Amino acid sequence: MNDSFDVAVVGLGPAGAACAALLGTLGVKTVAIERSAEVYDKPRAFALDHEIMRMFEDLGIADAVAPHTAPFTPSEYYGAKGQLIKRLGALPPPWPLGWPPSMVFEQPAVEALLRKKAAEVAQVIYAEVVNLDHADDYVGLHLGDGRKLSARYVVGCDGATSTVRKRLGIEYEDLDFDQEWLVVDLRVSERGLAKLPPVSIQYCEPARPCTYLVGVGSHRRWELMLNPGEQEPDPWKLLARWITPDEAQLWRAAAYRFHALVARQWRGGRVFLAGDAAHQQPPFTGQGMCQGIRDAANLSWKLQYVLAGKAGDGLLDTYEAERSAHVRKLTAIIKDIGKIIGERDPKAAAERDRRLLKEAGGKVETVPRQNLIPPLEGGLRSIHPHSANGTLFPKDGKTGMRVVVRSPDDPPYLSAWFERYHALAAIVRPDHYVFGIANSNPALDRQLAGMAKQLA
Repeated sequence: MNDSFDVAVVGLGPAGAACAALLGTLGVKTVAIERSAEVYDKPRAFALDHEIMRMFEDLGIADAVAPHTAPFTPSEYYGAKGQLIKRLGALPPPWPLGWPPSMVFEQPAVEALLRKKAAEVAQVIYAEVVNLDHADDYVGLHLGDGRKLSARYVVGCDGATSTVRKRLGIEYEDLDFDQEWLVVDLRVSERGLAKLPPVSIQYCEPARPCTYLVGVGSHRRWELMLNPGEQEPDPWKLLARWITPDEAQLWRAAAYRFHALVARQWRGGRVFLAGDAAHQQPPFTGQGMCQGIRDAANLSWKLQYVLAGKAGDGLLDTYEAERSAHVRKLTAIIKDIGKIIGERDPKAAAERDRRLLKEAGGKVETVPRQNLIPPLEGGLRSIHPHSANGTLFPKDGKTGMRVVVRSPDDPPYLSAWFERYHALAAIVRPDHYVFGIANSNPALDRQLAGMAKQLA
């Protein structure tokens, strides 16, 4: 082999760039291999959240990313007769993770910043991976230009059509969701913006379910369900209800099949899958890119621990255990939301509206979006059950595996966290998830001993 690395990351989309940047920041000798030297210049992902922004803080790019974001407006769901039936929103400040819980963003700009960071801390090669060779202590990567590399571990972040996944012979498991939608992104003029709703809307109308989203600045997105057999419809005809061609510039229009898929395995020996290579979910909560970056944050520190001799290889098995379960649970929640939005039968839609209003007690209250995100289950967590285990720890300005002890000087949101969980101390993982909590020094010693045993 001509070149040898600790980790090779295949693909430099958001998940791959985040993975390479995190590994490089941790001091892991990393190479990232990507087919295209240019960042795709049109939006695909639309939303990110406070967990992802805090990870960007860990990389030192959050301040550069922030101008390309905006708080996600509330999402109002309107039923078959135009009545409000559901509302999602955001928690008010102070924000425990330091950022608005839900945000919209400009993907091309943010992806470029991620790639730039990855290039600063890792080697980047623009080529195509065409094959993998598996050995006991390394993986060989064959590139389309004839070069060969080796790495102790490989992370396939090469998208839904992943070459890495195919070379591993791993198939997707279908989680039973398949719908055809048209996604349209516009840059809207001031005159056009004045006509449009100030918040995001889910039009849960049987004739054609559709979504209207408020993006950064003048960016507005519509997602419109296609009818059976409908191919390449004129987007302006579908948007005539809201806007005309002289009020906006078409940025992108693309038909998509909204899927719910998850890889049957996330690991094959020394090779791992992450991002769209490992899972796809419908976009109804804007969590697709977030899930891929969560994969990167979960796996990168574990690879660094194993490579540095801080943990045994078994730690790497907790990656699939944690992330696959999390993806499946959140996908189930997203599917339920998709069914609310996408009901095409008028009678069933009317029943849906009655049911949701009855459940709301006749008054629709705002549900925080982040309440939909489940905690981690299984994997590297305390064996002593507690509701704090697997949740995100509030912002404490630190990274790495750490013990955070309650202090009179804690900011109010941190004091409130300790009070809520009746905790004296928390053991926090490098990805900011809580391993476990303790309410006494002896209990903390037991928790630390238990974690050391799991790592070994």
